[in-house]
Amino acid sequence: MRDFRFSFNIFGITSREAFVAKCREAEEYGYDTLFAADHLGIPAPFPLLVAAAEATRRLRVGTLVLNAGFWNAALLAREVATADILTDGRLELGLGSGHMKWEFDEAGIGWQGPTARAAALERMIGELERYFSTELPSPRSRRSAPQPVQRVGFGGHGPPLLVGGTGDSVLRIAARHAQIVGLAGAYQVKGQPPGTFRIGTAAEADERSAFAKSCAGERADDIEWQVLVQAVIVTDDRRSAAEGLVAEFRSHFERLGVAEESTMLTVDAALETPFLLIGTPDEIAGQLRRGRERWGHSYITVHEPYMRTFAPVIERLRAG
Repeated sequence: MRDFRFSFNIFGITSREAFVAKCREAEEYGYDTLFAADHLGIPAPFPLLVAAAEATRRLRVGTLVLNAGFWNAALLAREVATADILTDGRLELGLGSGHMKWEFDEAGIGWQGPTARAAALERMIGELERYFSTELPSPRSRRSAPQPVQRVGFGGHGPPLLVGGTGDSVLRIAARHAQIVGLAGAYQVKGQPPGTFRIGTAAEADERSAFAKSCAGERADDIEWQVLVQAVIVTDDRRSAAEGLVAEFRSHFERLGVAEESTMLTVDAALETPFLLIGTPDEIAGQLRRGRERWGHSYITVHEPYMRTFAPVIERLRAG
């Protein structure tokens, strides 16, 4: 069984000083990795990751996840190799197929269905492997183009690859290629515009985890299984906190005109799902240990607003 690793993602920055302080604080709490997302309206990922590595001693950095549809393979290979060099080989490259249609529209990039976006993701992985394994000449010198420091992912030619998602196509790709497979906790609500999400249930996590592991076959034990937690609530009354959270979700969906049965989240489901952590630090630590047994989740990621809230749980799991 794998040891736990802990990570959080960054949503925004206000100043260099504040960002550096947050990175160092997270490192002191025991976080292993800082992740940057790839959405319009938030910071560009690679400069942020290089700055985070520069500000810390051991913190790894990564993307959770790059939208493959936003990138050209040749230009992305250059970004990845440069970032891996400048972070002293602390980069983890997360790739996904993209799910926010409005971002594609805003960027002037054609929106395709899930099958086509997944195919583009797999092509990107293959192209990156080709670039990482080929000595491309630099046009201004006899030196070759920059190459990644790490030789872990992409056929042993680049940084570790993380692929995350919920759909069959993306999970098949993850099972074939990734060293880290992320099981996302946000599920598209059927019949609603792309980007309308609900929280997944434990039963769905059972099914998605079993599917991904079956696709991985003999690779399953070599994969690090990651989970993105959607909320962390530290409380002495788990049920009351879950009731309040479910009520918030219902109000949100009512405003969107989404039928309650489409959200699939009851109070009992909120207490069981791996995508919500509710309870005392000791109770949450126990929940994560059970989740590692049940789904294999050993790489735990929380959203930035819960970075400090989750820190006492890290302390307990490290001590245990």
